[in-house]
Amino acid sequence: MKKYLDVIKRELEIWRKRPVYFLGSIVVMLFCTIFYLTFLGDGVPSKLPIGVVDYDNSSLTRNFIRQLNSTQLGEVIMYDDYASARKDMETGEITSICVLPEGMYADVQAQRKPEFTFYVNTLYFLGGSLAYKDILTMINLTSGAVKRQVFRMKGMSEYAIMGQLRPVDIDIHMIGNPTMNYGAYLANMMLPGVLQMVIVILVIYSLGTELKYGTSGHLLGISGGKIMPAVGGKMALYTLLFTSLGFSLMLLLYWVMGFPLKGSLALMLLDMFLLVIASEAVGIVIIGCVPVLRFALSIGALYSVMAFSLTGFTLPVDAFPAAIRGISEIFPLRHYYLFYVQNGIFGTGFAGVWKEIVHLMLFQLLPFLVLVRLKKAYIYQNYPKQ
Repeated sequence: MKKYLDVIKRELEIWRKRPVYFLGSIVVMLFCTIFYLTFLGDGVPSKLPIGVVDYDNSSLTRNFIRQLNSTQLGEVIMYDDYASARKDMETGEITSICVLPEGMYADVQAQRKPEFTFYVNTLYFLGGSLAYKDILTMINLTSGAVKRQVFRMKGMSEYAIMGQLRPVDIDIHMIGNPTMNYGAYLANMMLPGVLQMVIVILVIYSLGTELKYGTSGHLLGISGGKIMPAVGGKMALYTLLFTSLGFSLMLLLYWVMGFPLKGSLALMLLDMFLLVIASEAVGIVIIGCVPVLRFALSIGALYSVMAFSLTGFTLPVDAFPAAIRGISEIFPLRHYYLFYVQNGIFGTGFAGVWKEIVHLMLFQLLPFLVLVRLKKAYIYQNYPKQ
């Protein structure tokens, strides 16, 4: 125990002399938390600029423009011609363009099916997707309104008309996020993902700088020549730091911000703690396999970024090829997400999350595979330092 304490005291002195550890952990997490929670503070993006070119200028098209402008998502910007609208969309001033053709109202009256054209800039994925959804909804509503007017002129009852326009009535229940809050949807995984990235990179940096600056011999001297106290003493401090950050994040999301949580907050705290120690284990494995700081940091950054794509909260992992589905299992964030789904969304309790607890605990076995190699690197220091 004394050897562990000596390593902890040494690490605290390093923290005091190198503020990069606080800047890279507390400041980064604070910035990302403020950014995501304020950027998505309204729950869903609103007033997306939608360009409209009205060549018909009829009562039908004017009503369509008014309805499109009255939605929460869209804000109509009028243009005289398509060329100027396209120029603004190419520069990012607007997210989409609607072109209302000349003679549209006359074609509707004559039942000639006018062609409605719209363009969406999906380079900005979220804005483009929401603009597409908004425009398509208004097109369907306008088409339904025209059909309803025609059916009324034919003398059909309102009940019969609705049976023609909407033969199947859809009853939607949004589980876990009934208000469709994009902040709750994204921040629940983006912020833990950022924390995992911070943990992996800082653990690699902490262990790798001992090689870069040639201080690994001093570290082993304090730990009695044993690698376990050397690594364990360092990780004790990082576990305390990152667990504090993780718990603060959980309390902020589910207690202060009131994000939907059907299950137990205690289980989410457990999930966060397991994510912290699993991410630390990954960092130890990377620097143990590649005991060159610049290479290990590059691998750690790539690994952490890939976790966002392969976790499954943006695209279901089941939709990936079989090989990719297998790769997704090597990311702690993937198991954190599955834990959150079972506890936070479905509220299944311990019965639904015990498998993910086991998966996250298995990450703790991985560092034992590289500790001997890391110790040899610390002793001989025969790896490039630049």
